[in-house]
Formats: sequence, C-alpha cells, structure tokens
Amino acid sequence: MASLKAVRREIVDEKIEATTWFLNGKDYVRSSYYMEDPATEFDIQGLELDWVGVCWDADFRSVDQRWQFYRFSGTRWQNVNDDNRKVYLTNAYRVLLTRARQGMVIYIPRGDPIDATRPPAFYVGTAAFLSKRGLPLLD
Repeated sequence: MASLKAVRREIVDEKIEATTWFLNGKDYVRSSYYMEDPATEFDIQGLELDWVGVCWDADFRSVDQRWQFYRFSGTRWQNVNDDNRKVYLTNAYRVLLTRARQGMVIYIPRGDPIDATRPPAFYVGTAAFLSKRGLPLLD
C-alpha cells in the first residue's frame, strides 16, 4: 500500500526545492514570492510563514455542515471510507491552515458547471461553512 505522503503527493506532481523556495527572494521565480510552485502540507509542516495562500479543493467538502472526504481517481471523485485516510485529510488541511503568522488567503474555486470534475456544488458548502464562521468572502 502506498504511504499517505505518496497518496497526497499524487495531487501535486511537483516537489519544491525547499532551500530555493523558502530562502530565495523576489528575484527568483521559483521562490515562495511567486505562485509558480505550490508547497504541500509536507513541505511546510513545522514551519511558520508570514503569509499563506491555501487552495481548498473538493477533496474535503462541507455538505450540510458536515465534512465529507473524497479523492480524485481516474476521471471522477470517489468517497473516502477509510477512517485513517479521513484523519489524514483532516490533518492535511489543519497543517495548511495553521502556518500563517501575519495573514492567509483561502482560495475556494467557484467550480464550473460544464466540468463534471468540479461543479459549483462541490465548493459552495465549504465557502458557506467558512463564511458562517467569520471568514470574509471576496469576489
């Protein structure tokens, strides 16, 4: 069985070079100043960052005020039924949401009604959940 780290890594294909990403400045396009290379929860675990941008996908969705767990496999989203994977997914978002010292932007896609892999219904519940808890929504 693949490790959970390998499972999560399949979503983000590229691995950052930590020293380049964290330590280089605005003059280097592969640094954290740019949005060219994403960092996963494994890349930032244990670190505090000044500013964090989190892209919230349909793998962890709020539906009727309850969290639902999915993984994208092949051409569609599938339910996650394994309790260990559910804990893992919850912790992945917890890590991402607890790294910022000065501020954070959470990006929740609007979805696309003509794309079966990301209809708006996958995202609207999560946006409503976070908004209800005080997260201001930006247009």
